[in-house]
Amino acid sequence: MQKKLVSMIALAVCLGVGLLAASSARADDFSFTGNFTQDDNVQLFHFSVGTSSNVVLRTWSYAGGTNAAGQSIAEGGFDPILALFDSTGALINQNDDGGCGNVAADSVTGSCFDTYLAVNDLTAGDYTVSVMEYNSFANGPNLSDGFSQDGTGNFTLAAYGDSSTPCDKYIDVNGVCRDSHWAFDVDGVLRASTPTPPPPSATPEPASLLLLGTGLLGLGLVSRLRRQPA
Repeated sequence: MQKKLVSMIALAVCLGVGLLAASSARADDFSFTGNFTQDDNVQLFHFSVGTSSNVVLRTWSYAGGTNAAGQSIAEGGFDPILALFDSTGALINQNDDGGCGNVAADSVTGSCFDTYLAVNDLTAGDYTVSVMEYNSFANGPNLSDGFSQDGTGNFTLAAYGDSSTPCDKYIDVNGVCRDSHWAFDVDGVLRASTPTPPPPSATPEPASLLLLGTGLLGLGLVSRLRRQPA
């Protein structure tokens, strides 16, 4: 009887611990949308990672599509670039074109110019994403080093347009006029669901309450079995 009791308690505790571990982190996807006012704009966004994550940054605005938030994004946006920086401002990586294997082709130009940047084993911490228009790349190695088209205004007309171009900005390398909107997702971000270690006054998360209940159930089994005759 004693061996049976120990086995039952061990199983109950293991189940509780397993459920807690399974829910200790969850993946989140973040969606961002907005507009530029001119070609050399750079917009910065921040997110936090709770535990090592395989993260994908991708845009939807050049060729359109449905983002992680379920929003329908129109095609026609400018040719975007995304750059990723860590909490110190160090450049991790940047991407211009994701390629037709990863992103859709625009129906007007046939080009696959949306961004697709995959970063494996992104460690816990705070990160910054910058949105730019081609060809305003991050100079690196730090965010403070700026971007290659800083201060140039509407640089795409001189670079990709001519006297017949009916617009003065957001012109892609095909010489096609685009518009000011951008949209991107940060997918696969894992965050801890409970602080580690939890502060003394922290309210237990649901998984912690389940583990606590499992422990009390084990104690209840002990009490009940002790009252039964051997």
